[in-house]
Amino acid sequence: MSAALSFHHVRKGFTQTPVLADIELTIPAHETFGLAGMNGAGKTTLIRSLLDLCAIDSGAIEIFGANHRRTAARRPLAFLPERFAPPYYLTGAEFLRYMLRLHDRPYAAEEARAMFTALDLEPAALRQPVRTYSKGMTQKLGLAAVFLSRKPLLVLDEPFSGLDPKARALVKQHLLRRRAEGGALFFSTHTLSDVEQLCDRMAILHHGALRFVGAPEACRRHFGADSVENAYLNCIG
Repeated sequence: MSAALSFHHVRKGFTQTPVLADIELTIPAHETFGLAGMNGAGKTTLIRSLLDLCAIDSGAIEIFGANHRRTAARRPLAFLPERFAPPYYLTGAEFLRYMLRLHDRPYAAEEARAMFTALDLEPAALRQPVRTYSKGMTQKLGLAAVFLSRKPLLVLDEPFSGLDPKARALVKQHLLRRRAEGGALFFSTHTLSDVEQLCDRMAILHHGALRFVGAPEACRRHFGADSVENAYLNCIG
């Protein structure tokens, strides 16, 4: 099977300022992969480039072996952006129904209620308009949509943003189950403990360049640290 994602010498800049510098990265089809870096490191630009939301200057990106610029190449994935803002006038159920239609999946009311319960959302919120949702509820709605898509690849930009500790724990449980089942996950985060708990491999992106790619435990060993957080600090100097 082709790799879930392949980045080949990807470069991207804005107004003469390099943002991504020769990114070379391959993510196997059944891997949970975490992209770590501080604000401005280039994480969101890399994800936007993958989704063809911004053009790369050079290089190539493949999704399950297909060029990322082909619309069909993106069918196997579901994406949750960092600043998720669903249409405020839809109810939770209407939003899920719309998103599942885009993913060529039927909407099943019982499945939606079960997913809401699993994410610590009251099923009654399915009938409420999104404009009444808190930030945490909105994030859970977005996560529910990508989880219900059943796509072989999930691309999540800061998926734990706005979640309280209980919700974070529940989302991690879901992602660990997905990892055990063999689904591919590519997510960005500021929180290194999430990477340590969830990921088969990780990358540290700093000033647009990959400073490390490998397993979390290998990261700790390589940078002589007792945690991935301290390894990250040693890595970026």
